[in-house]
Amino acid sequence: MINVNIPKSTFNEAYTPFLDCQARVQIFFGGSSSGKSKFIIGQRVVYLLLRGGRNFLICRQTKDSVQGSVATEIAKVISEWGLDDLFKINKVDGTVTCKNGYQARFAGLEKVERLKSIAFKKGNLTDVIVEEATETEQDSIRQLLRRQRGKVQEGIKKTLTLLFNPILQSHWIYKEYFEKLGWTESQKEYISDTLTILKTTYKDNRFLEQDEIDILENETDEYWKNVYTLGNWGVLGNVIFTNWKIADLLDENDPYYLPEAQRTNTRRGGDFGFSQDPAAFGVSHYVPKKSEIYFYKELYEKGLTNDVLAERVKTMKEAEPMSTWDSSEPKSIRELQNHGVNAVGAKKGKDSVNFGIDWLKQQTIIVDKSCVNLQNELRQYHWKKDAGGNVLKVPVDKNNHLIDGGLRYAYEGDMVEEWYSLD
Repeated sequence: MINVNIPKSTFNEAYTPFLDCQARVQIFFGGSSSGKSKFIIGQRVVYLLLRGGRNFLICRQTKDSVQGSVATEIAKVISEWGLDDLFKINKVDGTVTCKNGYQARFAGLEKVERLKSIAFKKGNLTDVIVEEATETEQDSIRQLLRRQRGKVQEGIKKTLTLLFNPILQSHWIYKEYFEKLGWTESQKEYISDTLTILKTTYKDNRFLEQDEIDILENETDEYWKNVYTLGNWGVLGNVIFTNWKIADLLDENDPYYLPEAQRTNTRRGGDFGFSQDPAAFGVSHYVPKKSEIYFYKELYEKGLTNDVLAERVKTMKEAEPMSTWDSSEPKSIRELQNHGVNAVGAKKGKDSVNFGIDWLKQQTIIVDKSCVNLQNELRQYHWKKDAGGNVLKVPVDKNNHLIDGGLRYAYEGDMVEEWYSLD
């Protein structure tokens, strides 16, 4: 153990009872900006690494997202606590190594079956953490549990921790853990040796800025307020897209198998973002005769300046063919062009959003299983309601960055010509 004085004031009060929690399965869920990720992935991981005896495998569905957002969270805490001399962070894979030899490693779950064994510098794997757990399949979680093999120190138990916003009651996590308990929305926690659940919201995060609080408290859409402000499990009956499927496009046994060599009629599009919203970029293959869109590659990340975004797009080997971007940011489009991306602005126009939605609803959208961000957008994209609860043909303009960029903008050239004359 490395003795370091960490003031109690560093933590949000709601989480401190769970610093040393060793329940087999731990669930931390609730609304946006509740501080759960910072506590579990940043503060608690660093705290427990210092104590020794524990090695962490921290996962998200995709490798890029876990090595980006998740690894950064740990690095921030190490810096904030002034512990840089006690930790080393591998610049290639993000592995965090404490001076005592214990580590935190990162993995994407695209091919969870390949995680045969996770080797650590000292000791065996004790703790698995899954960020944005609603992106994952139930079988992936079961396989992660089976990866926790080998002896651990006396007094230390192996744990699995799931972090997420409760997007839909139809999700397997709700059915597996909450429905069986008879969970009610008024509950804040459930505690046992085998399962611990803690629900938090922005009200539990005393470090929030007022503008962040205002955004959450002023939310008017019923679904978004329920899920992201109040942290309740969502229920949606007015989703816009139901014409989509998930497939493994590289599996020869999948009915929608599409090897890379056959992805020749491609479309590309993107949407800009930075702090509140992510930059998003999507690539797909189109089969007009079958009205089928095969969406197989995505970028979805906050905090990217346009020069970095351009490099990321070029790394995806999708920079040379033309891509269509949100035309409301001509300066950003020019910056992408200056950095070697063949970017053009979407034409848009009066009623272009609903026109694009109607056109897309006439297609079958096949989403590769690796593209979890588009899947989440399609699950939650829904129509507004008026004060009387009547559904309006106006989409809620949230969480639609890939729908806009990777689908609507990317396919505007395939939509009928009269759309371009709308004003």
